[in-house]
Amino acid sequence: MNTPLYAIPGQRAPLADAPSKNPVTGTVAGTVADTDGDPLSRARSVAEVLAHSQVESVMDLLDRDLVGLAPVKQRIRDIAALLVIDRLRRNLGLAAQAPSLHMCFTGNPGTGKTTVAMRMAEILQRLGHCRKGHLVAVTRDDLVGQYIGHTAPKTKEVLKKAMGGVLFIDEAYYLYRPENERDYGQEAIEILLQVMENQRDDLVVILAGYKDRMDTFFQSNPGVSSRIAHHLDFPDYSVDELLDISGHMLDAQHYRWGEGAREAFDAYLQRRTQQPHFANARSVRNALDRARLRQASRLFAQRDRHLDEADLCTLEVADIRASRVFQTQP
Repeated sequence: MNTPLYAIPGQRAPLADAPSKNPVTGTVAGTVADTDGDPLSRARSVAEVLAHSQVESVMDLLDRDLVGLAPVKQRIRDIAALLVIDRLRRNLGLAAQAPSLHMCFTGNPGTGKTTVAMRMAEILQRLGHCRKGHLVAVTRDDLVGQYIGHTAPKTKEVLKKAMGGVLFIDEAYYLYRPENERDYGQEAIEILLQVMENQRDDLVVILAGYKDRMDTFFQSNPGVSSRIAHHLDFPDYSVDELLDISGHMLDAQHYRWGEGAREAFDAYLQRRTQQPHFANARSVRNALDRARLRQASRLFAQRDRHLDEADLCTLEVADIRASRVFQTQP
């Protein structure tokens, strides 16, 4: 008689004489990698785990890459702390189920959800929760087919690529379209649910999207909601935070503000954030790209002038003020 992979949700059933293989990856359930040569397996203190995993460097990168988001960063630190303590428990032979780390990231575009997911994947890998620590980012089109028999292979192929890391599903609520009787999104959801439960020690699924739509999605799909352990809300950035973000972006590309240009960009953000379709850091990046285009056109027109480093690296007030935002609003 075949033994089910899980007899009770969240609790592994005793393995049969021939252990079951995961239908997506073909890996055998219940097997544990040999960690004798892993220094993490010999750690007996938090300091030793941190030293061997270098996970704090990933947290430092998160702080450096993202402005603000203090509650989000604290939750990520709490998850890292749980994984560190779980590692110490395992090293002493203390039984512990793999924690459920599936997550939901809600917030508007450009608030750092994908960046946090990437850093989360690194943390999981460094602390031994996932084997690879890579991120596979997908949308509905990557998972759902357009005809019978197409969805299962697509979904399983994506899951196979993501196994050992993090699967990031953006705008996950589009998987469920009850108004269309011929939609195959529900088939993808059912496969996801099975893997989220059975392979949670080797795959973390992060669902992302607007909060109101994600709430509706969870109400319609309680099986998904029950498997999400961590809900992180990414707030919009303030204008001051957006200014800091713009400074980081300019530094990364070896640009700088000219006299009065930062103040001009502040005025730009005050107007732009009140307009439709503002996408936080993404809109800041786009605005800076357009400012660079204007700077390039301005310098290109001065064909005979010898340009020095300051000329090539400086965005001037005129490069900002030429935006349509200043032409359409007082």
